[in-house]
Amino acid sequence: MGGNLPIIQEIIMSNRIGAVAVLLSKMLNVDSLRALKMFYESKTCEHLHDKSTGLYLYGDLYVADEFILEMQNRQ
Repeated sequence: MGGNLPIIQEIIMSNRIGAVAVLLSKMLNVDSLRALKMFYESKTCEHLHDKSTGLYLYGDLYVADEFILEMQNRQ
């Protein structure tokens, strides 16, 4: 089981990113592929992958809100 842990973690992260992209798609009124691309290119996504930030501990809606804040701060 221990050898499979990184694979399992990657599957979980991929599912989470997909769920966040669906939320962002609805929030931003864009198609889900566009939302996914926008999220993957963001600092929020980078922080989600960085365990030291603790962002991975928060729910999908919180992560989506963090992304929206990041986009608003870019303007």
